Amino acid sequence: RPRGTAQGGHRAGPLPGLNVEPRISVVTLGVQDIDRARRFYEALGWSGESPDGEVVFFQAGGLVLGLWSREKLAHDSEVTDSGGWGGVTLAHNVRSPAEVDAVLAQAEAAGGTIARPGGKAFWGGYTGIFIDPDGHPWEVAHNPIWRLDDDGTVHLR
Repeated sequence: RPRGTAQGGHRAGPLPGLNVEPRISVVTLGVQDIDRARRFYEALGWSGESPDGEVVFFQAGGLVLGLWSREKLAHDSEVTDSGGWGGVTLAHNVRSPAEVDAVLAQAEAAGGTIARPGGKAFWGGYTGIFIDPDGHPWEVAHNPIWRLDDDGTVHLR
């Protein structure tokens, strides 16, 4: 294959003059019951807005978390949904191990399931996992190496 191309003939790396800014703007979770999902996230203290009653948006630091019908999201995304885990885990970073435990307790009180209680991680931090009512796993983590700004922005090293 020609130099600088990946399998299938696609060029490896950015094209000259074209660069996608390194950011994620919106994460949308497919949910079975939009009202139940909204109540769960609002019980965590998040404030949602729904422009049409079919989707709910939450400001989450520098990005937006959306909740939408799993069926409609699959159709809109052109995927076949077998109902299984989609290979994605969301993360919520906090400032201390005690805050990890407090967030896990709040998620459980709001109707989430604790999949892994807070504990020391092999990489030196402290983490736990909760599962929201639609099966989306959330890692709650304190990473002592990363910087967490007051607005929730995470900085590597």
